[in-house]
Amino acid sequence: MSRDRDGRLVHQGICYSGYRAGHSPDAGVYPSPAQIEEDLLVLARRWRYIRLYDTGPHAELVLSAIQRLGLDLEVLLGAWLAAEINNPSCPWGAWYTDAQLQQNVAVNDAEVARLGVLARAYPTVVTSIAVGNEATVDWTGHLVPVERVIDLVRRAKADTGLPVTFCENHVPWMGTLDALVPELDFIAVHTYPVWEYKGIDEAMRVTIDDVARIEARHIGVPVAITEAGWTTRSNGRGIEPHNANEDLQAQYYDQLTAWGESRALRVYVFEAFDEPWKGSPDPDEPEKHWGLFTEGRRPKPAMRAQFADLLG
Repeated sequence: MSRDRDGRLVHQGICYSGYRAGHSPDAGVYPSPAQIEEDLLVLARRWRYIRLYDTGPHAELVLSAIQRLGLDLEVLLGAWLAAEINNPSCPWGAWYTDAQLQQNVAVNDAEVARLGVLARAYPTVVTSIAVGNEATVDWTGHLVPVERVIDLVRRAKADTGLPVTFCENHVPWMGTLDALVPELDFIAVHTYPVWEYKGIDEAMRVTIDDVARIEARHIGVPVAITEAGWTTRSNGRGIEPHNANEDLQAQYYDQLTAWGESRALRVYVFEAFDEPWKGSPDPDEPEKHWGLFTEGRRPKPAMRAQFADLLG
């Protein structure tokens, strides 16, 4: 597998949110600059590419720290889109008042405009942008019409001049998003075999097939994986408990990384660190445990060979 001058695999990236115990974007409680710096110094040892999810205070802390520390990190900066229509298919409920939906339109306009603000403020750090995340799949709680996504993508591209994508589950790329694809510089796919009740023996085949179908449908359009990973704990909500542990995560990570490098395919693994604020209060909630590192910044088995010094 090819590596850069710092020993990092040349096509691999990581999804990063630095929220530790007591932090929550919903509550407006963010990591400190020192905590962000600590995280980035760890991640820069292994990855060159980082994905961020929104343009809020967390993102600006990260971009500022990368620039201040002079780290060789490139950011795929995301805009988080709020719901603009109700979605009766969302399992956890996605009904909003007309006033809230109208307000969300303005919120999304401002969020996309801020992509340009941050891209201009950190021109050597922000190298690509994603206008939305899982906002068109049938189960989403923040549904946005495809024609509206197209409009926002066009605005972002005109404003920034950077490569633009939209991050989505693999299913909508097979029809729902056909009109969006010509507007994009690359397709950003999410693939999660473990959410589809697949075991480790068939997991990589599922991921490979997800990408192959999209490449065959949209010939000539570059594809990247912007989320793929394996949770290490589950209470049974959507993922069988026996299919969620650290050894399975390590196996899938190693297979995914080797395949991505063999294809020269950009892969952003989900995710860097466990995030306690996510999902339900249940400590075994799978949403909390996708990190390659624990919330306490200890490497799980997938990372222990390279980060043995962090084991303490």
